[in-house]
Amino acid sequence: MPPAGRGVKGETGRIARVSAELLSVDPVSAARRLLGAELTGRGVSAMIVEVEAYGGPLDGPWPDAAAHSFRGPGLRNSVMFGPAGRLYTYLSHGIHVCANVVCATVGVAGAVLLRAAAVEAGVDVAQARRGDSARQAALARGPGNLCSALGITMDDNRIDLFDPSSPVRLTLGGEQAGVDGPRVGVSKAADRPWRFWLAGRQEVSSYRRSPRAPAPGESD
Repeated sequence: MPPAGRGVKGETGRIARVSAELLSVDPVSAARRLLGAELTGRGVSAMIVEVEAYGGPLDGPWPDAAAHSFRGPGLRNSVMFGPAGRLYTYLSHGIHVCANVVCATVGVAGAVLLRAAAVEAGVDVAQARRGDSARQAALARGPGNLCSALGITMDDNRIDLFDPSSPVRLTLGGEQAGVDGPRVGVSKAADRPWRFWLAGRQEVSSYRRSPRAPAPGESD
């Protein structure tokens, strides 16, 4: 066995494959595994503190009317159908870039939206991207702010988050116990408790139910 801190030939690739395989699971399990993980992007590193799980189409194992993959693969969302460990980006309201970590297996849709993170390194870089008015706890609070703080763009769609040469990288840590509740802002499957966050973290966003969603208890 090599000394601690020293690698062997091929070790980086092996670790990356193992890490991606840990996300080759259902969206809920993947979401829980992403809590506490380290996300690094263009000079900023942050700990993921809030996520949302999303499934796929009706003929898949986790039908989810709120998922971008619900109507099947298309030119833009095909990355959601695997392999695990890729980044899926999209524009919210045509303005804000949002980032998802693809999970499940090839041909099966599943992804986890990164909702909030705690910036731990490169605070000055994140602050410059977000502006002086943003408090440190709010630098990466909310999917759009998270991408802004870490410099994630639409051009990052489909990148391998476990490739050491990628501009955005993910490092999984030990599983952490999270709190669960309904997803934010979705009008379909609005009661599904597929949002997970670390309790007591001020970086976690506030819950807002979509005004287009059915009354609580009338959705799945």
